[in-house]
Amino acid sequence: MKEPIVYLNGELVPASQAAIRIYDLGIILGATLTEMTRTFAHAPFRLDDHLDRLYRSCKYAGIQPPLSQSRMRDKTLELIRANRELIDPGADLGIVHFITPGENEIYAGSAAGSVRLTPTVCIHSFPLPFRVWRHLFEAGAHVVTPALRHIPPQCLDPKSKNRSRLHWWLADQQTHAVDPEAITLLLDLDGNVTECAGSNFAVVADRTIYSPTTRNILQGVSLLTVRELAAERGLDWIEKDLQPYDVANADEAWLTTTPYCIAPCTRFNNIPVGSGKPGPLYREILDAWSTRVGLDIEKQILND
Repeated sequence: MKEPIVYLNGELVPASQAAIRIYDLGIILGATLTEMTRTFAHAPFRLDDHLDRLYRSCKYAGIQPPLSQSRMRDKTLELIRANRELIDPGADLGIVHFITPGENEIYAGSAAGSVRLTPTVCIHSFPLPFRVWRHLFEAGAHVVTPALRHIPPQCLDPKSKNRSRLHWWLADQQTHAVDPEAITLLLDLDGNVTECAGSNFAVVADRTIYSPTTRNILQGVSLLTVRELAAERGLDWIEKDLQPYDVANADEAWLTTTPYCIAPCTRFNNIPVGSGKPGPLYREILDAWSTRVGLDIEKQILND
């Protein structure tokens, strides 16, 4: 059976042969910058925006990728062309990029500082498991704020997308003790809403959309898409500090993320949001997104 290919450190290899060494700083320190893009009808959506953010993250972290952004784009498209042949016509791919600083010289057996670190670069893909998110489109998400707090931007800027996510794993354990299917929403040290594990968060009140300030969150590509679609419909958008009170009293609340685009939050800490059902503006934005990509997003997820 033919298997997917993976780009790893300059080579395209079968997925079963793609491996990084245990000495890699991505494993030892969790020092990994990452991006995830998806396809619609097997064509990548906003790939350049994701690669722009990846290279900004690398610059912030002091990592110089060994290939240019245009070369990274070319290799990504080559990988998509190969791997989309292995999935059903109605399926789509998630495309993951990750870059680490390279190997730890001491662990790898070299004298400390005697060799220049060569970053590890990987691109791989997987069929998007839409069934995992089906319940979000049927009933909406239950979002829970655990005790664990968001890492302050003074410590680690959230505009850099990384995989140093032990705090998210710990927060999810607290969230799932409340509801095994709930999604974590972290508050900052001042009690302001930040972002969810894997998605941005926004609320609607009186047909105005509110999102947390960009100093406190990843500047999501999906959030940007929703903002564009909202502007096309004459909806106002305000960035401000939001508290749990604002979420509990919102008309609607949304999650925005690459795999499933936008989903309604219908419960917040066991409190119904608005009517407790997906709201009309959510439906309007979802339909507009489907029109933009030429694919019924909800149908694709519900029919998986």
